[in-house]
Amino acid sequence: MKRLLPLMAFLGLLALAQSPGAKLYSANCQSCHQATGQGLPGAFPPLTHLDKVVQAKGGREYLIRVVLYGLQGSLTVEGKTYNGVMPPFRQLKDQEVADLLNHILTTFAKSKAKPISAEEVKALRAKAMSPQDVLKSRPPVK
Repeated sequence: MKRLLPLMAFLGLLALAQSPGAKLYSANCQSCHQATGQGLPGAFPPLTHLDKVVQAKGGREYLIRVVLYGLQGSLTVEGKTYNGVMPPFRQLKDQEVADLLNHILTTFAKSKAKPISAEEVKALRAKAMSPQDVLKSRPPVK
């Protein structure tokens, strides 16, 4: 038991050190997109390609809408098709959506894009969309 205490203390400190975005990812996204951001074949796409999306015209807006309004329908990512349903996360505050997306973009997509702001989220929250409309708004990715 004495040997376990330092390990438990270390793990506790690690949990406290997690960024707000990492905590939100663990609580809301990890079960589908996995701890590695690799997703589940046929159901939930990987998040590693999102640097291409965020850099595309309209990509920042699309990613924010995906989190706010969800996604439904067939989606092809890097030549593979996915048919899972992503629920909306409108209950998250604007800053939480920004923190979550910035965590995903830096951790899994290794993006150097300008961080998404709470103000960007707030502006898009005012324009509600259906999950199918969000899918249709996906920018072309090269």
